[in-house]
Amino acid sequence: MSTDIGGTDPDDNQSMAHLLMYADKFNVEGLVSSPSYGTGSKNEILRMIDLYEKDLPKLQAHAQGYPSAAYLRSVTAQGQLSPAPYEGFRKNTEGSDWIVKCARKKSDQKLWVLIWGGLEDLAQALHDAPDIQQRIKIYYIGGPNKKWGADSYAYIAANFPNLWFIEVNSSYYGFFSDGIVTDYPRDVNYYANHIKGGGYLGADFDQNHYKGKVKMGDTPSLLYLMDGNPDDPSKESWGGSFEKLSRSPRQVITRNTTLKDTVTVYSVLEFHFKGPVVNIPPDSACFTMSVKASIGEQKWNGYYQGNGNYAIKYVPKQTERLTYTITSGIPGFIPQSGAFVVDNIWPGKPRPTDFKLGKNWYTDKRDPKLFDGIWQGSKTISKWRNDVLNDWAKRWEWLRN
Repeated sequence: MSTDIGGTDPDDNQSMAHLLMYADKFNVEGLVSSPSYGTGSKNEILRMIDLYEKDLPKLQAHAQGYPSAAYLRSVTAQGQLSPAPYEGFRKNTEGSDWIVKCARKKSDQKLWVLIWGGLEDLAQALHDAPDIQQRIKIYYIGGPNKKWGADSYAYIAANFPNLWFIEVNSSYYGFFSDGIVTDYPRDVNYYANHIKGGGYLGADFDQNHYKGKVKMGDTPSLLYLMDGNPDDPSKESWGGSFEKLSRSPRQVITRNTTLKDTVTVYSVLEFHFKGPVVNIPPDSACFTMSVKASIGEQKWNGYYQGNGNYAIKYVPKQTERLTYTITSGIPGFIPQSGAFVVDNIWPGKPRPTDFKLGKNWYTDKRDPKLFDGIWQGSKTISKWRNDVLNDWAKRWEWLRN
């Protein structure tokens, strides 16, 4: 499991608590810290394991098979600390090496790789050891993670299209949507009713992470392995159901766009343009793309490709109108600006530049009846939310008593 825990969104801490409390159900091979756009690191995983260790005697009183805290520490690894450059990979890390090591173990089972953050360490592992692609299955929480890790995603889609890969760009939203009527909507205090007093993990849940409100946007990856038949993504499970994806949308843009231009949500947009010829290494970050969206302004690194060629990848995560400016401190670099509209149809119409995928790539279902507002496939997960939270409440009782 690769997580950006400790970064900008504390829902990874909630999902980590969920994993640890159900660790008797899994053979945990590794916990990898992925790029987090905040202060996340291996140390935050270890801090959560420390809490688990204190609660472990109560958990073990009710179920066998919980791993020791010492074992979990031994399989925790530091991955990349920053996003991959334009090429999609950088150099090996403790985390990427650990993925390779685990994937190459002799086993009748394939290794499930659950991605809660960036794909950087998976991309690096595949680059360093292409043979592992036949030994792994991936459940990827995309959406905003794809937005922040466009380069590593593009590298994997372009070079490893035959992976067994579930790309979840929006269905995961069903686990915390305000639009779904359940026994535990987010404005009802599930914490007070079930988590409060639930040991050290329960106290941490309240103190640091949404004041006890349940989000856990990464938890569907665990739920997918806990229910149903994980080898058949089309079937229903707590972690959603999915359909095959034969191509991943990719647009190559060589001009400044306007609001007359519409792009596909979750697609990889590659902006290419000419500029000054400079003597810096290819794939050097040398300009900034500032994008103004509904949540405010965010900045992205762009890269030099040599011979006066500049490029940047960007992934829009929801339907909206976006404006952007491109600037650089390079002498003679001409600032640029533009805008575009993001539609809400994934994967949208085919384009010649799309990434061509193999027979085992899956994604959010397109049936309009399964949308929750703008979130495609969301109802394939939200329908199970009561079952999941009721089951989890039983385990919180183990820690409360």
